[in-house]
Amino acid sequence: MRLLRIVVLGLLGGLATAVMAGDGERPLSPAHVRAKVTCHDCHQKEKPTTAAVPDEGCMICHGDYPAMKVQTKDVKPNPHGSPHDPIACTECHRQHKAPVVKCLECHQGKYTFKVK
Repeated sequence: MRLLRIVVLGLLGGLATAVMAGDGERPLSPAHVRAKVTCHDCHQKEKPTTAAVPDEGCMICHGDYPAMKVQTKDVKPNPHGSPHDPIACTECHRQHKAPVVKCLECHQGKYTFKVK
């Protein structure tokens, strides 16, 4: 009986780790895995699959728009210094998919960005 409990707890622990690390279907970036970011940290909901990530979820760790503009000041052009209204973080930083550069939807070929 004790062995069964140990096996079950081990399996549950492995399952929880897989979910927190992106479960293979929704991988987290290596930086978020190292920081031990959980689904709830970003989605701020008990059922994260039903909730988009609000910008405030990103800003808890990464700072607000002015702070991001300062952090990326050496990138030319600065993607966080757009003349347009602030663009939602997840428009470019799509955690569970490859990142995109929203600027290039309209300014294709005009800029070059190294997407991390």
